[in-house]
Amino acid sequence: MSDDKPGTPKDSHYARLRRAHRQRAGAPQVQHTRGAMPAAAVPEGLVRLYGLHTVRAALDNPARTIHRMLVTRNAAQRLGLGDLSALPFPVEQVEPKAIDALTGTEAVHQGVLIEAEARAPKPLSTLGEASLVLVLDQVTDPHNVGAIMRSAVAFGVDALVTTARHSPAESGVLAKAASGALEHIDHIAVRNLAAALEDLHAAGFYTIGLDSDGPRALEETVKGGKLALVLGAEGKGLRQKTRETVSVLARLDMPGPIRSLNVSNAAAVSLYVARRRPGNG
Repeated sequence: MSDDKPGTPKDSHYARLRRAHRQRAGAPQVQHTRGAMPAAAVPEGLVRLYGLHTVRAALDNPARTIHRMLVTRNAAQRLGLGDLSALPFPVEQVEPKAIDALTGTEAVHQGVLIEAEARAPKPLSTLGEASLVLVLDQVTDPHNVGAIMRSAVAFGVDALVTTARHSPAESGVLAKAASGALEHIDHIAVRNLAAALEDLHAAGFYTIGLDSDGPRALEETVKGGKLALVLGAEGKGLRQKTRETVSVLARLDMPGPIRSLNVSNAAAVSLYVARRRPGNG
């Protein structure tokens, strides 16, 4: 016999919990993050870019087609926009929550957002006179790809080559991590990375695959002329076919107990080494 007295507040409370549990049993559960608002769907063919550096770079890029802007009074002043009606696209001066409704509340939009046409990746044939290229082998995290773009622009990389599949599409998250670099580097997408590496070899590029178990230190492998650095995905690194296709595998020597870096950090270090190669001060 139960010691609980029916009808007491405690009994009613647990009875309600049991009933609620039975009603939920077998039904799909939806988890919500307290205080967070999801991002609204982006119109087809457009991308939402936000953040002061990201938007400023987009505004300064004549190749970027902007459809509309949402901006707070403070952000407009920080961007030096002046007369908003003079801009060649619709502009709405809004409160931050209006932008939150589009980006989600976790995005650091700094009071400004634009909806613009996504930039189409270029083919490998557009490399032209490029001499330093960065190649990503299925790096999927947009934060990492954005950070890599930022380092690539800082070190004067001519183009970023990614796989058409298993690579992040242009997005606000990627652009924010790139901090404006998205507008300053050619993005080339290829269907078959091994074939693209062979095309780079035919064009005179020496390709170096970064691998923590590479037989030679990166400093020993960089040389003058055309160079392509190839970095692998987070966790699994370079795929086997990529390892077999590059000119050489090289490692970043790590004197500490951790022998590898996040791919965006590895990109920055390897680009620093590449820029110090003979003839490329």
